[in-house]
Amino acid sequence: MDKEMKKPDLNKDDYEIDTLTNDRLIKDHEYDGIRELDNDLPVWLKWMFYLGITIAIVYSIRLFVFKAPDLIQADEYQKEMADFANNNTVAAENAAPFQVKLLTDAASLAKGRETWTKICAACHMADGGGLVGPNMTDNYWIHGNTVQDLYQVVTNGVIQKGMLSYKDQLSDESRLEVVSYVLEKLHGTKPAHPKAPQGKKYE
Repeated sequence: MDKEMKKPDLNKDDYEIDTLTNDRLIKDHEYDGIRELDNDLPVWLKWMFYLGITIAIVYSIRLFVFKAPDLIQADEYQKEMADFANNNTVAAENAAPFQVKLLTDAASLAKGRETWTKICAACHMADGGGLVGPNMTDNYWIHGNTVQDLYQVVTNGVIQKGMLSYKDQLSDESRLEVVSYVLEKLHGTKPAHPKAPQGKKYE
């Protein structure tokens, strides 16, 4: 009886009372023997529905009336890009400048040997004796014999001699590793078939 009093007044033609459970059933809502109850929504679900509508209204007012910048994707994108650029600038300013100096540690020389084998050996031979490119084991150098000289050659290339620029193919560290490998591990060795000396002799 109490359950009936809580129900809103409806047209009695729209529902019927279950004689066994006293539940109110909606007419013409039956499928495969299953009847639909005419129950009210739970209070918590109603309040969630009301809250969702309120949030949607507030959001729409902020977006379309006040043009809140934190809700406009284009503005947010520009802000994120500006923050990214600023962070990169700060990181670059704080980073230690790259120094071209001879590397002698085993790890760097091992990486230099790997680069030499994959790229440089095709023109200079694996043992550095020279083929299309000059012999790297003797004391004769075409473009200088310091680590800075060799680094510049690998970085900028010597197009007229067929030497490619590797600044876009190898990182600064990789270029320094391979020239350090030449000076530390190949120079002064005895290749099987050394190419004739080229360039100026350095003692």
